[in-house]
Amino acid sequence: MKQQIAEVCKKLRLSKNISENCDQIQAESHEEYLFKILQQEVIYRETVRKGRLLKQAGFNTIKTFDGYIFDEIRLPPGLEIDDLKQATFVEQKKNLILYGNVGTGKSHLAVATGVAACNKGKAVRFFRTAALVNQLSEAQKKGELNRFLKKLYTADMIICDEWGYVPLDKDGSKLLFQIISDCYERKSVVITTNLEFSRWVNIFYDEQMTAAMIDRLVHHSYLLLFEGKSYRIKNSLMKS
Repeated sequence: MKQQIAEVCKKLRLSKNISENCDQIQAESHEEYLFKILQQEVIYRETVRKGRLLKQAGFNTIKTFDGYIFDEIRLPPGLEIDDLKQATFVEQKKNLILYGNVGTGKSHLAVATGVAACNKGKAVRFFRTAALVNQLSEAQKKGELNRFLKKLYTADMIICDEWGYVPLDKDGSKLLFQIISDCYERKSVVITTNLEFSRWVNIFYDEQMTAAMIDRLVHHSYLLLFEGKSYRIKNSLMKS
């Protein structure tokens, strides 16, 4: 009978989870049994989807809010810690700009919000900014830029880590500007950087393009200030 159930599930595009667990469900009526087995399928599909979203996001490592300390982070008005943990800003298509010194937890927070968004069923893409520009440039050289962008824009949230750490050439700057411009009021963008806005022109070189980029980013954005010292230095083994 289990084999027959599995075959029917396959035809209906249901998971093997049903046939494998159909004899484990306790119910007092046919209706209750049907409800429980369908509910189990829904939970299973949500779990599989979340796992797929986390894999597709491209995080270097998975980080969550467990144990994360907000003591030395200044949040702007209108943004609460729970908004980050629930990734509510993604629904509102708002941006986050995480600014502060190296090692203060910006990347951790960016990834944690990305993981939270995945758990809410949102598609996320994580990039080191220099790597994103390299991928854009390579796609353009191969004549595959439109295909790359189409795939990228399926995301609800795009994380650009280490923004401004590596200077960009003119073409790379233009490609990155295109991303920011296209995402304006359509996607949530999360940026981690240790450069104040006045120094961005040293990375992108073109003053007008830099001003236009900043204008689009900050219009619907929350600026989070990381005011602590480097966690890695504070906890370095070399100190001993």
